[in-house]
Parts: sequence; C-alpha cells; structure tokens
Amino acid sequence: METSIDQRAIADLGPWFHNLHLPDGLETCPEHWAGDFPRWKWLEFESHIPSDMMGWRVLDVGCNAGFYSFELARRGADVLGIDIDSHYLAQARWAAERFGLTNVRFECCPLYELDTAERFDLVVFMGVFYHLRYPLLALDLLARLQPRLMVFQTLTQGAGEACPEAGEDCDFRTRDRLARPNWPHLAFVETTFCGDPTNWWVPNRAAVAGMLRAAGFDVIAQPGEETWLCISTEAPYRRADADGFETARAAAFPLGMRGDIG
Repeated sequence: METSIDQRAIADLGPWFHNLHLPDGLETCPEHWAGDFPRWKWLEFESHIPSDMMGWRVLDVGCNAGFYSFELARRGADVLGIDIDSHYLAQARWAAERFGLTNVRFECCPLYELDTAERFDLVVFMGVFYHLRYPLLALDLLARLQPRLMVFQTLTQGAGEACPEAGEDCDFRTRDRLARPNWPHLAFVETTFCGDPTNWWVPNRAAVAGMLRAAGFDVIAQPGEETWLCISTEAPYRRADADGFETARAAAFPLGMRGDIG
C-alpha cells in the first residue's frame, strides 16, 4: 500500500508522545505505551470544562504536540500552547494545520518567562510539575495569571489521605510528624526517574493540595487519581518572601535547569 503524505510526515516528525487522531483517520502514536494517550486522561476531566468556550483565553503549559490545546480550541477558546521543546512544537504546528484550527498558536516560551500581566481564563498544567526545578515558584507565577480555572496533573506517590495537622505549627518537639507518610512532602530525584533526567520531584497528594493552596488556588474537584481542578482564591495565603517573587524568578531562569520545562 502506498504511503500517504501525512503518513510520511508523521514518521518524519516522530517520535510522538501525544497520540493525535487526525481528520483522515490516521493516528500519530497508536502504539503508545500508555494506551490512547492523552485522550483517556482528557476524558477524565473534560466534562468539568465548558462545552462553549467562546471568549475564553487558554494557556496550555508544556503543550507537547497540542492534544489539549486542540480539544479546547474546538470548543471555541483562543488557545496559546507553550513548550521549550522545538520537536514537540513542530508537531503541534503541523497538526494544527491538519485540523484547520486558526484559534490556536504555539510558542517556545519558558514557563518562568511568562508575562504575569497576562490574563487567562483557563490554565492547563498537566504533566509538567515534576519536571520543574522550582515547582512552587512556577505555581506562584501561574497564580498571578488569575485564571478562572486550572487543570493540574502530576505524577504522585504514596497514600492519598489528607494530613489534618499539616496546617498547624510544627516545632522542634513535634517535628517527628514531618516523617509521617501522609505529611506533605516531595520525594527528590537526584539522578533519574524512569531513566529521564528531567524528572526532579515526585510529590504525595498532601503536598500537591498544600502547595496549590500556598500559591493561591483552591481545589474544587479531583476528577482523576492524579488530576485536580482548581480556582484562583480571592485572597491567597502568602507567606513572607524575603527575596520577593520577581527576584526569585529572575534568579531561577539563568541557572542550569536539567531539562526544565520552565
């Protein structure tokens, strides 16, 4: 059977991490190790997203080949997908042409360089958190975009129960509680996780919830095991920062960041 132009393009643009279902029936990664990914993950939370998104501005952080960007653009949103990997951006731009979507664009933009004066109605922040050398700084930055809604997903580990004492003061005498399995914590990856040197952290679920709150988000739903739906709080809790947010951001970006999305 003769190979089509699109089949050749898919091969030339490979390897793919997003399995996109193209209009002609072709798929970009039908043999994905995680199944029909990320479609099955999208189905976990898509019912929480408005079906009519005309007038919405969407930021897709770490957009990869653009699966979520395309789904949201189909609902009428104006979508900006950002990534720092030119390979994935080339895939996303090619696929956008095949889908005929003109309300989605893709840019090479480090997360830490986002303009915090921008405003987005929805932020998609999936599969990025554990790649970040400075994860709380990234959440602080996204909170300053004041989204109406954020979809947050990360690799996690450990038990999923809440830690009722995590919001209380801890002192030298009670610090043993910090070692409890359900205390909010991030497991640090010194070398690699799954052979990937861009993986820095694996949080437990208590840490996810606590860090989201600390950055200025309230969790309103958890549609998937590792997916949270958040809204911006009107008066986010801010712990005193001696360096200041902008100083911390300016210091973070020039440092060596092992494959950091941001």
